[in-house]
Amino acid sequence: MKKLLIIFSFILLQFMFVNSLSPKHSSTKPDAEVTVMGFVYCDVCSNNSFSRHSYFMPGVEVRIVCRFKAASSTTQETITFSANRTTNEFGLYKVAITSLDCADVDSLASSCQASLIGRRSFSDSSCNVAGYRSTADQVVFKSQRSNSCVYGFNALNFRPFKKDLALCGKK
Repeated sequence: MKKLLIIFSFILLQFMFVNSLSPKHSSTKPDAEVTVMGFVYCDVCSNNSFSRHSYFMPGVEVRIVCRFKAASSTTQETITFSANRTTNEFGLYKVAITSLDCADVDSLASSCQASLIGRRSFSDSSCNVAGYRSTADQVVFKSQRSNSCVYGFNALNFRPFKKDLALCGKK
């Protein structure tokens, strides 16, 4: 799982760097955004970690529920947000909340959760048993330059009904 978290962190940092370089429409205030994202993978060896046999899964439906609290001392606001997303060809699901300024979010008092809903694509029937179904474990990356932040979840996964001992060994 640590290996997957390192990969995920690297991808998040790249995402933030590319977003900070991308051209934005001109305005006096830079675009502010909160992005919530994560991955779904097939845990081929059913060991709850991303191994060399694992792969990211497209077509998986995920429900994201977030509760953001305002960091400002003058405002007592809580914004609750929920959305369903389907993973892309890289197993990534993502939702961008452009109406929320990252600078106004108290990341310690805010929380998000992602949960597996099901699979839209059944092209891979060998990996169809839900493993990690839900996660609230997240890493928050804040970019001072672009006034955006990314909430990245630990990965969710599916696994095969039976472990392939020839591929994964007896453990």
